[in-house]
Amino acid sequence: MTAVELSPALATLARAHAPAADVVVADFDSWPLPGEPFDLVVSATAFHWLDPATRMARCAAALRPGGALAVISTHHVAGGTEQFFVDVQECYERWDPSTPPGLRLPRAEDVPREFDDSPEFEEPEFHRYEWERAYDTEAYVDLLLTYSNHISLPTRDELVADIRSLIDTRFGGRVVKRYLTQLAVARVRPAGTDRP
Repeated sequence: MTAVELSPALATLARAHAPAADVVVADFDSWPLPGEPFDLVVSATAFHWLDPATRMARCAAALRPGGALAVISTHHVAGGTEQFFVDVQECYERWDPSTPPGLRLPRAEDVPREFDDSPEFEEPEFHRYEWERAYDTEAYVDLLLTYSNHISLPTRDELVADIRSLIDTRFGGRVVKRYLTQLAVARVRPAGTDRP
């Protein structure tokens, strides 16, 4: 198994958890593909970071004939402690000027299937899973501080303090968040074949 990770710190963490894997610190968009193609390329909640103009062709080039690309994506959807996700919108509107007024989480059934249309791959097979996770106040704040848009927000500390107070005062220090995880799997189209 070969893992391609852009962050040296995350690569170190990956090596600690998967010592049998060959963890390469590189940008997949420019990483020199090995001579021996792979049976499977997996992208877990990272495909959106790859160059949309080249990511499908690049994944196809990394695969042997008949190999597969699996794209895993996770979405925040309506459900869980629904009133919290209505109320927390006020915090975002107060501390992040780019927040659209009245923004609401989509229903799981309204989240589109994610997989680029590509001549290199056959039609993908989709699997969708809905699940929930409970967070106490500190665990929820820790989760928020893993999101790049929260990390880079100039008013991050104020936003986090506001959300922390909201969870503690109105929701008893605990909220439940609902997720949709989608798996899309497609095989490389055999050379010389066209789409039906």
